[in-house]
Amino acid sequence: MFVDFSKINLEITAGRKDQLPTPNRPEGRRPQVAFSGRSNVGKSSLINALAGRKSLARVSSRPGKTITVNFYDIDGKLYLVDLPGYGYAQRGAAAQRRFSELTDTYLNSVAGEQLKLVVQLIDCVSGPTEDDKMMIEWMTHLSVPFVIAACKADKPTKTNRAKTVAEITELTGVEPILVSVKTGEGIKALISEIIKVV
Repeated sequence: MFVDFSKINLEITAGRKDQLPTPNRPEGRRPQVAFSGRSNVGKSSLINALAGRKSLARVSSRPGKTITVNFYDIDGKLYLVDLPGYGYAQRGAAAQRRFSELTDTYLNSVAGEQLKLVVQLIDCVSGPTEDDKMMIEWMTHLSVPFVIAACKADKPTKTNRAKTVAEITELTGVEPILVSVKTGEGIKALISEIIKVV
């Protein structure tokens, strides 16, 4: 299937559980690829890079900016789903709980036919966090297909890059895709992985 990633627009913004698309509506039956990762890891920036756009998904240097589940329509054929980042301690407890429940509801409601792939972002500089490891354990336990995007790959030294790749590979059993929004490294490889599952 050919998918034109330049044909993209934000179609659904869900800030509450009842705003999430459900399988009984046409938009709820479209294949979905979700982007998961800690706050400020670069999910929105990566979606912009995949689409070849600079400001489609809102980007901020302040962690925790994405507080909704955002569905980006790609060429009328699939959704890229930008999930709220996890692990942002400066949010209030009630806000953290609400965002966590929203993400949990999304993952558990579409983790059947609609969710085809999770792109799990891990910072190439800091490596996997405990929250990243929990997310990987959850996906492995439920047999949710995922790929690891080791993002910000342009920042560490070659030695540190190799160390992070080895750590992620040992943790997941698969080698991550090294990705850099700045240099474009890994963007085509990641698009290919997404198209495979669609």
